[in-house]
Amino acid sequence: MKSLKAAKILIVDDQVPNVILLEKMLRAEGYGNIVATTDSRQVSELYTQQRFDLVMLDLNMPYLSGFDVMRQLREIEPDSYVPILVLTAQPDMKTRLRALESGARDFLTKPFDRLEVLTRIRNMLEVRIMHNQVRDQNRMLEEKVRERTRELADTRFEIIRRLGRAAEYRDNETGLHIIRMSQYSGLLGHAAGMNAQQCELLLNASPMHDIGKIGIPDSILLKPGKLDEDEWKIMKTHSAIGAEILSGHQSDLMSMASQIALTHHEKWDGSGYPNGLQGEEIPLAGRVVAICDVFDALTTARPYKKAWPVEEAITYIADNSGKHFDPTLTRLCPGILPAILDIRERHAEPDSH
Repeated sequence: MKSLKAAKILIVDDQVPNVILLEKMLRAEGYGNIVATTDSRQVSELYTQQRFDLVMLDLNMPYLSGFDVMRQLREIEPDSYVPILVLTAQPDMKTRLRALESGARDFLTKPFDRLEVLTRIRNMLEVRIMHNQVRDQNRMLEEKVRERTRELADTRFEIIRRLGRAAEYRDNETGLHIIRMSQYSGLLGHAAGMNAQQCELLLNASPMHDIGKIGIPDSILLKPGKLDEDEWKIMKTHSAIGAEILSGHQSDLMSMASQIALTHHEKWDGSGYPNGLQGEEIPLAGRVVAICDVFDALTTARPYKKAWPVEEAITYIADNSGKHFDPTLTRLCPGILPAILDIRERHAEPDSH
């Protein structure tokens, strides 16, 4: 425990003899960290600067009374233990009750008795120091909990990203696709009015959009040519498969991931799959990912196609506004294009330079 004699003590009394007497008693007992003032207007600034372990406070003073000072101290430390030892020559119960209600922890009655003064000071300092130790320990525990929570969240997000990459690798994609696409989604979601928490969820949920491709046979998923009608029906089931894989957990993250997996192939005009949703029946997250997924697919070279120029991809999205894509979202795309280009540069495919 911190040494009681090292405690910081503030004496506030407009009567100089009282200040001198108390300071003399304390120094004779070995207390050396003492500040004194006869002007109650100085207390707020002094306490803010030094956060005293004990304030010995007179009640009847000019300018600011002891009650006024206690109100100021409560404003400085509204959620803490403010150690106030009231100095008073008024023994009446009404004054004492008012002082206790105002924040006083104990009393010293004038004229001062040396033994009483030292005993009450020691008792209050022990409580103050123990309070500070418990507070500091709680802060350390809270920080450890926050750190552990961050670690768990980071681990969860990393697992999601890696599972998303597993699906992409089965589809001749790279892990860079989901990095770019998810970051585009976060940008577009923000432009569409999503708050910071929703954008963070979108950023971390969108990499799972094609996880359902894990359930598609290689003969269909990796077929070099065009799929026939039956094969295409099977291919389209990856949306429902992904939603099923991600369903059943109540977290906001998994709920959004499942929603995106199910709806990112729906189209604004109702011609998409798997449920033919139309317009705002499609969740906003699904509409955002639909644009960002197509944009990145168009502008990235693959063994079966060349990369489109960015301008042509933006034109394609604009031309399909109101058909494939949400018209409001398509109008937002040019405004975030500089940030998208920066993401593309930072996460470019290895052979694209």
